[in-house]
Amino acid sequence: MSSSHPHPGDTMESRLAETQVPPPTAETAPQRQSSSYTDKPPEGPAEPYPERNEPAIEPFSSSATYLYTLSYLVFFSIFGTLARLGLQALTFYPGAPVVTGVLWANVGGSLLMGFFLEDKNIFREEWGHPHGNDNTNDTADDSKRHTTIKKTIPLYIGLTTGFCGSFTSFSSFIRDIFLALSNDLPNPSIPSSPSPRNGGYSFMALVAIILTQVSLSIAALISGSHLALALDRFTLPPPIPFRLTRRIIDPLFALLAWGCWLGTIILAIWPPSETWRGRAVFAIVFAPLGCLLRFYLSLVLNARIPSFPLGTFTVNILGTIILAMCFDLQHVDGIGASGAPRAATSSVLVSCQVLQGVMDGFCGSATTVSTWVAELNGLSRRLHAYIYGFMSVGVAWGFFVIIAGSLRWTVGFGTPVCD
Repeated sequence: MSSSHPHPGDTMESRLAETQVPPPTAETAPQRQSSSYTDKPPEGPAEPYPERNEPAIEPFSSSATYLYTLSYLVFFSIFGTLARLGLQALTFYPGAPVVTGVLWANVGGSLLMGFFLEDKNIFREEWGHPHGNDNTNDTADDSKRHTTIKKTIPLYIGLTTGFCGSFTSFSSFIRDIFLALSNDLPNPSIPSSPSPRNGGYSFMALVAIILTQVSLSIAALISGSHLALALDRFTLPPPIPFRLTRRIIDPLFALLAWGCWLGTIILAIWPPSETWRGRAVFAIVFAPLGCLLRFYLSLVLNARIPSFPLGTFTVNILGTIILAMCFDLQHVDGIGASGAPRAATSSVLVSCQVLQGVMDGFCGSATTVSTWVAELNGLSRRLHAYIYGFMSVGVAWGFFVIIAGSLRWTVGFGTPVCD
């Protein structure tokens, strides 16, 4: 095993944006030839690799790579959102020790992100590797080259940016901070209105949510990277064959992704159940839009300030603002809450469900905790990490207080009809 491993904080979004490298094309992807091949990573000069006999395989065209990348983002954003909503439902029950359901989704997504960032086996055969499946002779340069190439592979982008990014939600984390401060955090053990409390208790609740979410997510990220290093000794998980990915998996997921998204839109128009439309269907309709927005903003903006990932910061703040506005609309009497006129009940119900879908789907997938904690852990100077972390939480929470607090501390929140 190599003595040098990619840093857990070197995320796909930040690394690709740093080098301004698009997904591999026919010009940038390494060529496989019958007697020898040359790996051309996005940075640095080409270096010859040992001779290896295998049939030639043409590299992806730029259009095919682009299509597969988008397809994986769409597919895994849908299932990342479903995983988050399902885990929240499983961990929100009477007597639960932690009543912020999104905590465990953020922890799980950060764990997987740390694993995928550190893993050197799953994508070992993608677009060439100097030693095939033998990882005992890797050098530091080999590890760096593998990490650079891995972050241009469509399936890897789908797993990290698509699934992990959509499984975690920064905007929901900020919402829980606000609800803890305003004494409105849902508690399955107390179905009625919570008893009043003083400002000191509210402040302690706010601090508890912040420390629990951030510390456990960072710990999960590091644990995931340690798990990948431990399994690397046994070449686990096994590598995915290059030809299998190229000829079967990528085209299959291209069909599945757009078919699943189209299917969710049809289910939203003609739902088999009003309950499921409000709880999940609208969310997975909007989820790919949020994921794609995060992907493009990260590619465009993260390289602008190396010590401050501007793309992730921007999409986290923007998603939190949108969630706060939808939350307000959902809790205003006469629009999304139960005080609406009886004649408008049906239309208000659908409107409330759409707002919930935007919050759970678009905002939940556009904002991410897994990439955020990976960037916090990977910034070269701790001062930069503290600035980035405090700015992200402080600015997002400030916007949420202004938007939602203006309703909460004036006329109060109503109960949404779709609650």
